[in-house]
Amino acid sequence: MSEHSANPSAAATGRPRAVKAVIPAAGLATRFLPATKAVPKELLPVVDRPVLQYIVEEAAQAGIGDILLITGRGKTSMVDHFDRRPDLEERLAEKPDLLAAVKRTEELAAIYTCRQPEQLGLGHAVGYAESHVGDEPFAVLLGDEFVNLSEPLLPAMLELQARTGGVVLAFFEVDPAETKRYGIASVEPAEAELTDIGEVVKVTGMVEKPAPEEAPSNLAVLGRYVLPGKIFDAIRRTQPGSGGEIQLTDAMELLRTEGTPVHAIVYRGIRYDTGMPLGYLQTVVQIAAEREDLGSEFRKWLVEFVNSDASGGRDT
Repeated sequence: MSEHSANPSAAATGRPRAVKAVIPAAGLATRFLPATKAVPKELLPVVDRPVLQYIVEEAAQAGIGDILLITGRGKTSMVDHFDRRPDLEERLAEKPDLLAAVKRTEELAAIYTCRQPEQLGLGHAVGYAESHVGDEPFAVLLGDEFVNLSEPLLPAMLELQARTGGVVLAFFEVDPAETKRYGIASVEPAEAELTDIGEVVKVTGMVEKPAPEEAPSNLAVLGRYVLPGKIFDAIRRTQPGSGGEIQLTDAMELLRTEGTPVHAIVYRGIRYDTGMPLGYLQTVVQIAAEREDLGSEFRKWLVEFVNSDASGGRDT
């Protein structure tokens, strides 16, 4: 982040910076059945860490140490992953690297849970966080996507929300044909005093999953939000929308029309999307290829595999 002394910092505005995060993770993950019949999708491994751990690490890197998981039936193992395992730690006493990896999960953040009895939309899920969050700003991190920690996104979002006091989103560019899968925004240039934070835009409208011919842009909402506490009242006043569900996009749009500023950071870094099988497999391959301990051998094997497959046969 560049320094501009004329621009107010978050501290100068007198607004609190978000220190809590909410991770909605109550869905049934039907795209991954039967694998997710007993194992939450959020715990599917990406090499040797579950998806959920990457997300919690992203929050911890941004200084968030209080995380609420919105869970559903059969998902208590998500909490277990971040709990202590004294028996396992004792067995790993002579394996310091593995012991450190296990203990790290206990030290990332304080993990709390709340159960969503029915899955009635993202807005409905976030509404269950009100008693934990109160009227303070907070982050929402969707449980099936994360970004590369070498290209962080959340710190800039937290700073932007503390300066504006409004809703802060993250966008990424999609192929116009894909707009029907995402919340899509119309935007205009942001105020000059905010441009030191990053590629910031002001949001002038949002629509959930529009057809390509109706989409106002190709800027899609990435699964990261920083929201003011008044979002809960907006959720209560939001009627079911796309899919008959209470959409967070609609609640944010309600706040925008009532005068709450809505801004977004356009993210140009690497985004991993594990919400569908293809994206999950791509994420596993990308991260495995980047690992210092695995990458060299894995990339070599991958090239050989692809080349042998392209030629019509594989050595066994």
